[in-house]
Amino acid sequence: MQNTSIQLLNEAEAAEILRVGTKTLQAWRVRGGGPVFTKIGRLVFYTPGSISDFVDRGARRSTSEKAER
Repeated sequence: MQNTSIQLLNEAEAAEILRVGTKTLQAWRVRGGGPVFTKIGRLVFYTPGSISDFVDRGARRSTSEKAER
């Protein structure tokens, strides 16, 4: 068995990193477009990588630049 360590962030931790409210994360999960998340039972988690990817997807060189889908 491999000893792999996966860091999971709960909703409050992810919201703090992104500087948004937990209600914003909940809305993004319903509408889509937020960071990729994982559900384990009823619990919602984010990985540091999914938060980083989400931030990278928002990077722009100008205000007129369109988002990549």
